[in-house]
Amino acid sequence: MKKILLVLAAVLPLVSCSVMQKMDANRVMQGGTKVIQGLGVTNAQMQEYVKASVAQLDAEATVLPASNAYSKRLAKLTQGLKSVNGTPLNFKVYKQNEINAFACADGSVRVYTGIMDTMSDQELLGVIGHEIGHVALEHTMNAYKYALYTSAAFDVIASTGNVAAALTDSVLGQLGQSMITARYSRKQETAADDFGYDFLKGAGLNPWYMAMAFEKLQSASESAGSAMQGSVTEMFSSHPNTESRIQRVAEKAAKDGFTKPE
Repeated sequence: MKKILLVLAAVLPLVSCSVMQKMDANRVMQGGTKVIQGLGVTNAQMQEYVKASVAQLDAEATVLPASNAYSKRLAKLTQGLKSVNGTPLNFKVYKQNEINAFACADGSVRVYTGIMDTMSDQELLGVIGHEIGHVALEHTMNAYKYALYTSAAFDVIASTGNVAAALTDSVLGQLGQSMITARYSRKQETAADDFGYDFLKGAGLNPWYMAMAFEKLQSASESAGSAMQGSVTEMFSSHPNTESRIQRVAEKAAKDGFTKPE
């Protein structure tokens, strides 16, 4: 969405807060993307960096096996989701109590056990649909480009001209974290909301469930305060227009003839 994600105020702790406060994040991202394009880095090559970062995240996390009950539940929910806009999707469960989920530009979607414990199947699909929306709309790719551009790794690529330069596990881990903690603009979040809405509706599910998922996430972030972290929960705790987003989805659902589930 989390999510979710975007992004642009504090994607990586690789740039100081004082400097970031003086930057227009959208301009920085656009500038970074132009420089990356100027070096001849294609989206396909960027995908390789993303895949490497995801592999590093998976290596550092506790990924539940396919035989686990959580993994079976997720596999059942997403069995018809093979790709989005030509990008293959793959799903894994992280054993972590944090209420979180995130999607990456290479189609990797990671769902935490914490959010699975909190959501019903339909609500969880609403969150996943929103996160996939960020992939489909290339929000996650742009976020990763920005993270790469603002990292020390970019100096290696720029100085050598080697767009396939091998990055250290540490750098890949930092870039991977940027995907987890990415924050998206309100415009991007609204676009992902619309994608998630249509995703549920297209699957024959009541899109009200997405609004209900948002309500749960908002409630969780408010009750946990600063202790709650993650792209999904941070998004809901940091955006003052959360109520209007929930209301917008609810109004769309009502207009389309859906009623709120009991």
